[in-house]
Amino acid sequence: MEKLMGQMDQEMANAFSSCGYDGKYAKVTLSNRPDLCEFQCNGALAAAKTYKKAPLSIAQEVAQKLAGSQIFALAEAVKPGFLNLKVNETFLAGYLCQMLNSTDFGNEKTKQPKTVIIDYGGPNVAKPLHVGHLRSAIIGESIKRMGRFCGHTVIGDVHMGDWGLQMGLIITELQEREPGLAYFDETFTGDYPKEAPFTISQLEEIYPTASEKSKGDVEYKERAMQATYELQQGRRGYQALLNHILQVSVTDLKKNYENLCVSFDLWKGESDAQPFIPAMVQRMKEEGYAYISNGALVVDVKEDTDTKEIPPCMILKSDGASLYNTTDLATIVERMESYHPNEMIYVVDKRQELHFTQVFRCARKTGLVKADTKLTFLGFGTMNGRDGKPFKTREGGVMRLSTLLDDINQQMYQKIADNHTISGQEAAETAKTVALSAIKYGDLSNQASKDYIFDIDRFTSFEGNTGPYLLYTMVRIKSILKKYGQSGKEAQGKEILPATCESEKALMLETARFNGMVASAFEELAPHKVCAYLYDLANAFNHFYHETKILAIEEEARQAGYIRLLELCLGIMEACIDVLGFSAPERM
Repeated sequence: MEKLMGQMDQEMANAFSSCGYDGKYAKVTLSNRPDLCEFQCNGALAAAKTYKKAPLSIAQEVAQKLAGSQIFALAEAVKPGFLNLKVNETFLAGYLCQMLNSTDFGNEKTKQPKTVIIDYGGPNVAKPLHVGHLRSAIIGESIKRMGRFCGHTVIGDVHMGDWGLQMGLIITELQEREPGLAYFDETFTGDYPKEAPFTISQLEEIYPTASEKSKGDVEYKERAMQATYELQQGRRGYQALLNHILQVSVTDLKKNYENLCVSFDLWKGESDAQPFIPAMVQRMKEEGYAYISNGALVVDVKEDTDTKEIPPCMILKSDGASLYNTTDLATIVERMESYHPNEMIYVVDKRQELHFTQVFRCARKTGLVKADTKLTFLGFGTMNGRDGKPFKTREGGVMRLSTLLDDINQQMYQKIADNHTISGQEAAETAKTVALSAIKYGDLSNQASKDYIFDIDRFTSFEGNTGPYLLYTMVRIKSILKKYGQSGKEAQGKEILPATCESEKALMLETARFNGMVASAFEELAPHKVCAYLYDLANAFNHFYHETKILAIEEEARQAGYIRLLELCLGIMEACIDVLGFSAPERM
């Protein structure tokens, strides 16, 4: 279904062409003077230079051609050459009826579907999720959902940190505590136990203990480094322990991400890239891309147009060990071989931009990706406390994500319980739903690349640009629709009627904007644009609601038309919040 703006552009282009002017001047935009008109066209100003005519004269000719338009109720030429436009109410009502009766409210799937891999989440195994993991998970999940809504094949990969010294530290500390385990006996040839020799809570205590020990005990750290080396060389017992660590960690991670309504198609980590490293390194050497510099193997990635120095991309350290660069490049190799993506999007802290600049350039220079494979870095800003510094606990430590969720759930439960409309289990479930909207909308409504203040009191408010405000609006619409249904009336099959007041038309125009909005937001990787649209739509509905006694109107056809408009409005809001990664309760 063609977008409303597209139809207006075409109508305007036909009018320009009929007057002998190039249709390229016929672009319609939202009005910057909404007190005068809904849309405008400034093309006559640009056309005047080409055709050596007064812009007002051109605008007047075009306005005259639009006098009988079925799309525009008003096309008025004003000095110095603007065209002020208002949409025909009958046309707009018909357009909304089409949306209501179309799949995804008229949003057609892309005609050029892509395979996209989104790398987001990035947790480390054996460590609990903390607030620093929040933005990557929330933003990445939303972009994945946006892409799928548009018809692309989008694959989400959590890309865990499960390699390197942290594994050696865990193995070393475990050996100190339980040296008799079969995993440490190199002569053992039997089957290792299926159950891990530790729980997730024990594992989360083992790693920080080992890390702290290694800082003051040189011999302990050397043993951990040796264990890391032997693990990477394939020592059987250590590989079995790694599998246990992954199994226990992934089970816990899935539970925590599920509480955020975040899911991944791939639960891969750095360890999965290891088999691809030797051949990749060998190829880089043979084809002359990689060379030794200060003992390390590197690839030059600087370009003539660089305005600042871009260091070489280090592939192997002087001792032959791999780095993040190595595993990220090998992961690209694996993804190209297994999934043949058109694009890979990395949702990571913007402070990692230099690292990904090096990795992307190295991947292109060495031919790890095709020439038309897009590599995209989406760097996000910091989530800060009210003091403007990175969000911390009251004690100054990094807050666990589960603690943050529990705190907001409790705060939301108290607000809902105070309303005395619902109680018990329903109140608890509703609180979780609304709390998640507060967290996700609070984050996603900000442009991803910018830092923002995580203000729990503001985010959990039922007023203003917040998730709870949006859900409250949706619950209000659900309540109206429920009461209408209980009255015994039936709106199904009835049509949305032309608007009779400004607030009704404003709601209809806002509703019509949904068509193509998600595709535009996905193209820009901008979930905040979905949030902005959703907030505008909620405001338009509430303005209409406060001016219109929807359930008290006596004219049944008009009331049924209102109900159909509300059904469309609610459906669109549900589609938007689903794309953002949360849902709405039935009552609040």
